[in-house]
Amino acid sequence: MKDILQIVVHAFLRMKEVGKKPKCQFVHQNVSDVSAHEKNLRDRKLLLEQLNEMTQAAAKMEKKEENKSFIDVIEYNPETGNCYIPGLWNGNPPMAPVNAGYSETVYELKKNIIQLLGSCGSTSNNILEFREWITSLWNAVKHENFIFSFRNSLVADAYMRLCTEYNKWEWEFKKEMYTWVTKAETRISNFGTVAATSEISDMKDFITVLKGEAAIELTKWETMILDNLKKYFEQPEGHVYLVEGYREEFSNSIKSLRRQIERSMFNQLTAAADIKQGMKELDKIKQNQTKEFEKAVHTLIDECRKKKVKMTDRELDESFNKMWTETLNTLSFSKLKTSDIFASVSLQLQTNLSHKGSHACELLSKKSLKDCGLEPFMYTPEGVVEDMKHRVRGWFNLKNLVKARQELADRIISACNDSVSDKIKEKTNYHDTYIQEILHIIDERLSNADVDIDIEFKVSLKQHICGSAARKFQQMHEDFIQENDHYRCLQKNKEKFCTDFKDVFYKRDQCQKKAEEFTNQSLKPAVEDFVHRSLGPDIVDKMLTREEFSERMSFQYSILEDLVSKSDFRSFQRYICSYEAYVKVWIYNRIMESFSSESTVCEFEDRHLQSCINHINDAIRKAKAEKTDSLRTFVEKICKELGKKLVISQDALDAFMVLNIADQEQFAHWLNVCVSDMTEALRKKFKNTRFETKLTHLRVKPQNELFTRVIGCGKQCPFCKIACDAGGRAHTKHFASLHRPKGLGQVRWDDSKKLTTDICSSCVSSDLLFRCSATKNEWHPYKTYKDIFPDWNIRPDVSLEASDYWKYVMAKYNKEFAEAYEAEPADIPDSWKEITLEQAMKSLKESFSIK
Repeated sequence: MKDILQIVVHAFLRMKEVGKKPKCQFVHQNVSDVSAHEKNLRDRKLLLEQLNEMTQAAAKMEKKEENKSFIDVIEYNPETGNCYIPGLWNGNPPMAPVNAGYSETVYELKKNIIQLLGSCGSTSNNILEFREWITSLWNAVKHENFIFSFRNSLVADAYMRLCTEYNKWEWEFKKEMYTWVTKAETRISNFGTVAATSEISDMKDFITVLKGEAAIELTKWETMILDNLKKYFEQPEGHVYLVEGYREEFSNSIKSLRRQIERSMFNQLTAAADIKQGMKELDKIKQNQTKEFEKAVHTLIDECRKKKVKMTDRELDESFNKMWTETLNTLSFSKLKTSDIFASVSLQLQTNLSHKGSHACELLSKKSLKDCGLEPFMYTPEGVVEDMKHRVRGWFNLKNLVKARQELADRIISACNDSVSDKIKEKTNYHDTYIQEILHIIDERLSNADVDIDIEFKVSLKQHICGSAARKFQQMHEDFIQENDHYRCLQKNKEKFCTDFKDVFYKRDQCQKKAEEFTNQSLKPAVEDFVHRSLGPDIVDKMLTREEFSERMSFQYSILEDLVSKSDFRSFQRYICSYEAYVKVWIYNRIMESFSSESTVCEFEDRHLQSCINHINDAIRKAKAEKTDSLRTFVEKICKELGKKLVISQDALDAFMVLNIADQEQFAHWLNVCVSDMTEALRKKFKNTRFETKLTHLRVKPQNELFTRVIGCGKQCPFCKIACDAGGRAHTKHFASLHRPKGLGQVRWDDSKKLTTDICSSCVSSDLLFRCSATKNEWHPYKTYKDIFPDWNIRPDVSLEASDYWKYVMAKYNKEFAEAYEAEPADIPDSWKEITLEQAMKSLKESFSIK
C-alpha cells in the first residue's frame, strides 16, 4: 500500500495548485495487506508519522519541500479516514458461511465515497475516467484484492503508454548508433588507402579516437533519453502519476541499454580495426607485386616495339605469358599463415570459466574442444542422480529437471547458432570478440534461466557451443585466407593485365573501358554494400508502425489473438513448448507479409541508391573543378570524397590504375555515363531480387531487432511458464497479464498423471501448496510464493474470471495436449467447456486492456 500512496502523493503534489486538497480514506482488507498497527487502529500516530515521512520524500523529489506532512497534500483524518473490509467468508470457501458484516461494511464504504464526492470540487477526470476508477475500486472490494493491479484499465493504459514511448526512444538510440558505427567501420576499412578521411597514420591512435567519439555519442543519447523520461513524467496528461513507481526501473533500463550498445560498438570497432591491421602487410605485398608486374609489362612493350615487326594477338599473348611466368618465378610467395581458431576459442573459454573455480577447469580439461559440438547436444546428468536423491524425491522429478535443462540448452544453442551464422555471412576474418559475444549470450541466458543448473551443465553446454562455433569460424578464417592469398589474387588479374598490355601496345583509347572498370569494380560493390547496410533499420522502422510491435503487451495480445483464430493445436503446442522459436518464425512471417508487394522495400533501396549516386556525382564534379594534373590524382580525389560514405576496395583500385593511359577529361565524361548506367542496372537488380534473399544480405537483421524488442527479459512465470510482460530491460519485478493453467506447461498430478487445471493467479490467493526444485521439493504455500520467487508479482485472482482464454484453449485441446505430453487428460470443469470463442477473446482483451 505504501507504494500506491507514494504515487498518489506525487500526483497530488503536481495537481495541488489547481484546486483544493482532495479527501482521502484508506480501505484495508481484513488481514494480510495491512501492518499490525494499522490492523486494529491501535497506533494511528505511528501511521501518520510514516505518511509524513513519505510525503516529505515525495515533496523533495517534486521540488515542493514546503509540504511537510501528509495532510498538507491530502485531506485525511486518522480518526475517520480508515475503512476496514472484513473477509467475505467465515473460514475457507466454498463450504464456509458468508460473513454478514461484509455487505454492511461495503455499503458503508459506498455511502462514504458518495459523500466525499459530493463535498469535492471540480476534478480533471471526465465521466469515463471516473467510471473506470469506480469499477476498479468496486472489483477490488468485491474480490478482496487491494494490491496495485493492472486490472485497472487506466493504470494499464498509462503503463502501456510509457512502454510505447520508451520503445521509441530505445529504437532511435539504437538506430543512431547503428548509423554511427557503420560510418566508423567505413572509415576503418578505408584507413591507409586513398579513400582515407583521417590524417592519423597509426591504427591504434585512430581506434582510440573513434572510441572516444563513440563514448561522446553514447553519453549524448543516454542523457537525451533520460531527459525525455524526466519530461514524460512532468506532463499533466496520460495519468503518468499512476506509473510513478516505475520511473526508476525505466531510468535503469536506459543506463543498461547504453552499456549494452557500448559493449557491442566497441567490439565491432576493435574487430574491424584488428582485421584491417592484420591485412596491412598483405596489402603492401600485393601492391609491390602489382608494381613489379606493371614494370615488367612496360619492359615487354618496349621490347615488342623495338622489333619493328607487326605482331599478331597470338604472338603478343605468347610474349605476355612468357613474361608472366618469368616474373612470377622472381617473386616470393610465402603462404599466408592459417591460425588455429580452436586454440583461440579454447583460451577464451578458459578465461570465461576461470572464475568458476577448480572444478570447472577440471571438467574443461577432460575433453578437447575439437571433439565438442560434433553431435547434437544431449544433456546427460552425470553425477546428478546421487545429488537429486538428497534434493528431489522420485525419478519423475529428475526426469523433469533433465527435460528443463535440455530445453534451456536448445534455446541457447539456437541463439548462438544465429549469431555465428550472421558473422559467417559477412565473409570476414575471425576475431576473438566473436566468441566473446557468443559466451556473453550464453552467460546472459543462463543467468536469466528459471531452471536449476549446475557447473557440469554450464561447462558441457559451453564446450558444445564453442566447439561448434570454432569449427565454423575455422572454416570462415580459411576461406578468408584463400580469398586474400596474393598469388591467387595475381592470377585472378592475369587476363586483365594481358588486355591492358595490348591496349597500351596498340595505343588504344581506354577511357570508356577504364570508366566501366572503375564503376563496376570499385563503385558498384561499394554502393550495394551501403544499401545493404542501410536497409535493415528502414525495415524495422516500417514494422514498428504496426500496432503489435509498439510495445510488449501489444505483441503478446496480437500473437495470442492470431493463435486462437488459427484454431490449430500444433501452433499452440509450439508456442507453449518452443516459445522463442515460435516467436521468431511469427515475426519473420509478419515481415514477409508486410513486404510481400516489394514496392515499399524498393522505395527504401532507391532512396539509398540515389543518395549514393548524388554523392558520387558531387565527388566527380569537385574533382573536375580542381583541375588535377593526372588521372591517378583525379581518381584519388574522387575516392577521398567518397571515403566517409562508401568502402572503396583498394585491390580493385590498384588493379584499375595498372597500365592506365586514359585521358582524364574523356575518362570523366565516360565515368558520368557509366555511373548513370550503373544506377539503372542496380535498380533493376534490386527489383528482381526476392525480398527473402535481400534479408540474408542485410547487416542489421530486422527479425532479430524485432525479436529483441518483444521478447523482453526472457523470464517466465515459475508456475505456468508464461513470459514476463514488463517493459524496459532493467525491471526488478516480473509480471504477466494473462496466466494460464499449469497443465498447459506439462504439469501433472503425481498419482493420476492427469494434467492439472490449477491457475497460478488463483492459487496464490488460496491455501494450496506447491513444490519444485527451488523449494528443494518441500511443500510451500502458494500465498507466500514470494519467499521463493521474490522477483515475481503474480496478481491474486480470487474471481477466477481472468483466464477464460486459456481455459477455452485447454478445454478444446485437452486430449491433444495430454497425448503430446504423454499424460492423462485433465479433469476439465464443466464451466470451462461452456466458454465460447467470443468469451475467450473478450477475456483476452480485458487482460491486456484492449478497448
